[in-house]
Amino acid sequence: MADITLCFDFGNTRKKFGVFDGDEYVDRIHIPDDNPETIRRVLDEYKPARTLLSSVIHHNPEAEKIFRENSDFLLVGPGLKYPFTVPISKPETMGADRLAIAAFAVTHFPGQNNLVIALGSCITYNFINKYSVFLGGSISPGMEMRFKSMHDWTALLPLVKPNWEFPLIGYDTRTNLLSGVMLGMAGEINGIIEAYSEKFGNFNVLLTGGDLANFARHIKYKIFADPALILKGLYAISKFNHETTY
Repeated sequence: MADITLCFDFGNTRKKFGVFDGDEYVDRIHIPDDNPETIRRVLDEYKPARTLLSSVIHHNPEAEKIFRENSDFLLVGPGLKYPFTVPISKPETMGADRLAIAAFAVTHFPGQNNLVIALGSCITYNFINKYSVFLGGSISPGMEMRFKSMHDWTALLPLVKPNWEFPLIGYDTRTNLLSGVMLGMAGEINGIIEAYSEKFGNFNVLLTGGDLANFARHIKYKIFADPALILKGLYAISKFNHETTY
């Protein structure tokens, strides 16, 4: 592996990076933290020519310093170029993960309308039209957030783990919670896809995120599912910036 790019994604729940050898996606690897020692170990192992960081958390500032010292480093944010436009009032407020989502859509499905749904700590709905314009979308609570909030904000409701083995009509507290969260999320996702369909007609539905496996089979519409979609979108941003710079 001679031309390595590492794309780091620091999310609210997990920290991970994607390994790219040239344009080929090789692997997705989770790391426990963003401590300088962890970052140095990764860079020493892979010796990347380029690194890119997408972060939606208050990450360790030393991480950026280490990236810059050991590679050609880019930080996803307002200072980069993107293969799409964002005609919203404050594009700088758009999350780095959603910028990666839009980059994936326009580079892998060019000239098409795309609705990308990311199932993570929150659910984000991201619509990029056939003219490569990221119109925006919506954000709602993710699965774990729904379970946890009902437990944290009540005196007696337990914290339950996701499981599709439950009836439509719950027969105890646990199955009531499972039915409400799991079926509620599936219904929300299908309902929003239907609303977009009424407005835009033909478009691709792309699904990604940590909870992808829990909901992909319950979507009524044809979908393209890829757990590495955001990492691949980050690579598209890295490639676009290097090709337009040099």
